[in-house]
Amino acid sequence: MKDYITFDKMITPLIIRVLFWVFAVLAVIGGFVMIVGGMNAQYGGGGMVFGGVMYILLGPVVARIYCEILIVIFKINGTLTEIRDSLKSSSNDRVVN
Repeated sequence: MKDYITFDKMITPLIIRVLFWVFAVLAVIGGFVMIVGGMNAQYGGGGMVFGGVMYILLGPVVARIYCEILIVIFKINGTLTEIRDSLKSSSNDRVVN
């Protein structure tokens, strides 16, 4: 609990994982809505159907790439924190010896 209060441990990576699934589901639903809208259109519905299929296929991929970029930022932060802590402990070992 102390790690969360002092911001040593981040909760945002967990939230990002949940948001990915929300975005993926919304992309698929949005794609189906576009497909149905295109099928019900009197003129020019083929473009909407094609757009809906592309939305279903590419929407989750784009959401995944965006979420991965955000997660990488937090992993970099974690790695830098580990490096800082190991440097502190190695400098303390040298002073004691």
